[in-house]
Amino acid sequence: MKFNPNAPIYLQVIDALKLDIINGRLSPGEKLPSGRDLAVRYTINPNTAARVYQELERQGICFTKRGMGTFVTNDADRISECRNQMAKEVLDTFLVSMKELNISKDKAIEMINESDDIWMI
Repeated sequence: MKFNPNAPIYLQVIDALKLDIINGRLSPGEKLPSGRDLAVRYTINPNTAARVYQELERQGICFTKRGMGTFVTNDADRISECRNQMAKEVLDTFLVSMKELNISKDKAIEMINESDDIWMI
């Protein structure tokens, strides 16, 4: 994973794991890699990996079973909420950028409608 130097690494790893959950690459109830394995996979410090899991657990995206590991939540509603929250963040960023470009809401909608080829990927 290539990290953005303008954002904390642990937040970028959290977002990557959330995307994997939302897109079904990680299933509800699936065991996540150990903290050490996560650190190796993302080339991050083991303390950073621990922080990632602590934050995901705080958000209700995963849970830990003592002595067994960390698992993706089984709560489909929580996963859906996560998807909606991430989508809103992307949309807000897009809207701010369009406003900075002085593009009207109607023109932005028109541009989105003309960009159907992205949905074909």
